[in-house]
Amino acid sequence: MPHLDVADLLRGVGLRVTRPRVAVLEALERLPHADTGDVIDAARRDVPDVSHQAVYDSLAALTEAGLVRRIQPHGHTARYERRVGDNHHHVVCRTCGTIADVDCATGEAPCLVPSQDHGFVIDEAEVIFWGTCPACASGASAATPRDPQTPAPA
Repeated sequence: MPHLDVADLLRGVGLRVTRPRVAVLEALERLPHADTGDVIDAARRDVPDVSHQAVYDSLAALTEAGLVRRIQPHGHTARYERRVGDNHHHVVCRTCGTIADVDCATGEAPCLVPSQDHGFVIDEAEVIFWGTCPACASGASAATPRDPQTPAPA
């Protein structure tokens, strides 16, 4: 994984460089599709005294600035990722909740063309594919659906 210069990233979007923001960005670089609890745990490895609120505030600021993407498949907790700006999609396992990236089929936004745009200028399409991951399909993991509010493995 190439070195991530988070200070330059933060300054480049007009954000102050703070320990919580750096810890959150570095955590998401290691943990794609992490939920808030996973981000808090990972950030605390680097900044042990970081508060829940500082992580929530950092996630909000980083998402607003476009450095982080928030995704929330129906029935699941919100997840965050560093992969932004490329119009990729996601596939979600109905059994265990694992999420994986799916590259855009056409390679550029909006990737899909709606049958009716209702006068909107479409600049993005978000698709979530649903199915069963290889581990669940082979019976390697619990074959019962998990509670959607319980964080799934990233």
